[in-house]
Amino acid sequence: MTAFRYHAIQGDGAPVEGVVEADDRRAALQALGRRGLFPSRLVSVGPDPAPVQVAPAVKAPVVPSTNARRPAKTMLRPLGKAPATPVGRLRVKRKEITALTRELGALLGASIPIPQALDGLGAEEENPALRELVLRLGESVRKGVSLSAAMEEHPGLFSRLYVSMVRVGEEAGALPKVMNDLADLLEHEDEVRGEVLGAVAYPAFVLGFGLFTVVILMTVVLPRLFGMLQEMMSTLPLPTLILLRVSRFLSEEWPWVLGFLGAAFYGARWWLRTPQGAETWDGWLLRLPWVGPVFRSAALGRFARTLGTLARSGVSLLPALRIVEETIGNRVLAAQVARVAEETRGGNSLAAPLRKLAVFPRAVVQMIEVGEETGRLDEMLLKVAEIEERHMRARTRTLISLLAPALILVVGALVGFMVIALLLPIFKMSRAFH
Repeated sequence: MTAFRYHAIQGDGAPVEGVVEADDRRAALQALGRRGLFPSRLVSVGPDPAPVQVAPAVKAPVVPSTNARRPAKTMLRPLGKAPATPVGRLRVKRKEITALTRELGALLGASIPIPQALDGLGAEEENPALRELVLRLGESVRKGVSLSAAMEEHPGLFSRLYVSMVRVGEEAGALPKVMNDLADLLEHEDEVRGEVLGAVAYPAFVLGFGLFTVVILMTVVLPRLFGMLQEMMSTLPLPTLILLRVSRFLSEEWPWVLGFLGAAFYGARWWLRTPQGAETWDGWLLRLPWVGPVFRSAALGRFARTLGTLARSGVSLLPALRIVEETIGNRVLAAQVARVAEETRGGNSLAAPLRKLAVFPRAVVQMIEVGEETGRLDEMLLKVAEIEERHMRARTRTLISLLAPALILVVGALVGFMVIALLLPIFKMSRAFH
């Protein structure tokens, strides 16, 4: 048996503290829950401490204060009102939300009430922003708000897909299973995203380092060398003149160059945020050679996996399609999903409108049709997702394997041109001396 010192809140809002003995932390939380206590802190103090006796649920004494007298129930700072990062600027990583989902699903599967589970997770959380978020969720649930409604107040951290699945789990009484399914989905998306970023990291490093080297040479090193060459020679070779003018322009007009690049960046960013600009950009990405099939496979894999997970969690087809429309990540394909949703509204199957719009390959549509006929649509959609994601990974590996050498050749060509432009005047002077 292990002793745990706890700080908790009674049903009437009064804070209490004491020690409870249990086999592990989960058993301690369950014991406190049976007492009607909501723990805000639970710390292990060692096995069977002889001098410490288990304290009953007694109100903590009031600590005198020179500033003001406060009732006992105000001794504990209200949950969610700690001087931490404001809700609108919570710095919580996506992986932390995924881990929170997995842990919450495990605690709920152990029959621990939602408030106690959230308080226990919040007490152990090291990230102050995530701790504040979890404690606020626990406070909202304790006040009678559903978990999905409490999460819906933080749209920047919990997507509509997340909230919808939690709501379905609450209504069906299968919240632990739904949380585990949601954790599987988030972990898979994190894994795919990590693989893609890892594959792109090396080409991006090569391109960035090459451009940095070229800019330093053009703005710092070459202007000094060209000054010496112009003093020694009256006429410079054509490649040297081209490099000289480009270097002089960059070294003298760099504020205007940076201003133009900044304006172009913010202008493109503003245009991409408009509906027309975003749709045009997404359509252009799908039509790009070599790159377009990668984006299409990624979007279709996300469509099938999200829809399959929603279907397995009990969400009906039409609401699930509305959710997928917002999470597919491509506006062109989202418009086609909206058309599919409109056709399924009249009672049509999912495979029929997909076949008309040619969104998926024919074999994939046949798999979806078989899933509808056999009542295993969720399984078939998840298999479709595996197929499309496998295609996306294979195409990404092929593209990256070709992109890295291509970038090295481009950077090498730029540096080679600069070297040739510098060596030509030297060779010309050496021939003049001979």
